Amino acid sequence: MHSNSIILTFDVEDWFQVENLRTWNPPSTWSERELRVEKSTHRILDLLDSISQHSSIYSHSSIPAPVEHPKGGPGSTGQASQPRLNTPKGAPVQQGKHSSISSTFFILGWIARRCPQLVREIHTRGHEVASHGDSHLLCTDMDPDDLAQDLARSKARLEDLIGAEVKGYRAPSFSVNEAVLDQIRKAGYSYDSSYNSFALHPRYGKMDFRPGLETKGIATQVSQGFWEVPISNLRLCKKVIPWGGGGYFRLVPAALFAWGVRRIVHTDGVYVLYLHPWEFDPDQPRVKEISWQFGFRHYVNLKKTGAKLEKLIQSMSDSRFVTCSDYLCMSHK
Repeated sequence: MHSNSIILTFDVEDWFQVENLRTWNPPSTWSERELRVEKSTHRILDLLDSISQHSSIYSHSSIPAPVEHPKGGPGSTGQASQPRLNTPKGAPVQQGKHSSISSTFFILGWIARRCPQLVREIHTRGHEVASHGDSHLLCTDMDPDDLAQDLARSKARLEDLIGAEVKGYRAPSFSVNEAVLDQIRKAGYSYDSSYNSFALHPRYGKMDFRPGLETKGIATQVSQGFWEVPISNLRLCKKVIPWGGGGYFRLVPAALFAWGVRRIVHTDGVYVLYLHPWEFDPDQPRVKEISWQFGFRHYVNLKKTGAKLEKLIQSMSDSRFVTCSDYLCMSHK
């Protein structure tokens, strides 16, 4: 396996589906909210394409690298850059021209129902389509039967759209435990990427991996054929410092964050970052009633997310950018 790997992951949900805003945006109101996720996700796709075309970034993907596009194509600023796909329902979507930076997009089923063409385009551009569940409810708060249906429904919907297997899952707000992981496995997924070792966050799941479990790099085989790919955090003086992404990525100065990433890669050989499309959308509607604490965490430095991600990727140009599934396959070689 390549010594240094970067796994960029994006949890595809919209601004009104964030857990910290749930009080003001309950699910019953989602259909009334402005849907902005498609445009903000295209910002991410175009950014990755643009970086790939103007750098020596390398991907594990064996699919040919993208060719140059005319002005206004992939890499142009912020616009949906490829035509919408009209693939018949259930037909396999062929991967074609795409970014050499392969990433994993954990897509919410609620979004997939409303933006099926976005799911297909993510797949067509060479990225991995994975599941973020269907309803964005916390897994640890759901009845086991409801969770089983949520897991199966989102997987089936995404697979129907891209005509390929969906292997991975990420729980909303990293809300997992041993029982939830078992249900994810039973739903047919090959891996989960929900464990966040930063224990001070009340919604993050707590895990106690038993001794003797097989590991491949940072991944742990929780049960036969089923793996956990955890979020990366920084370990300093026996303390876990949240360094996996989200608000922490937006708050910490770019140079300092890149230093932390390099330290993690030096120790673990891989770094797993998570971000959301709404973090690339500084013009999203503001919730005026939100508390200062939640408001700061949600809105801090939204204008800088794209530029900071670009700087981080460029600073790690000697690493290989892979999907979660790529990493697990490479780890077995």
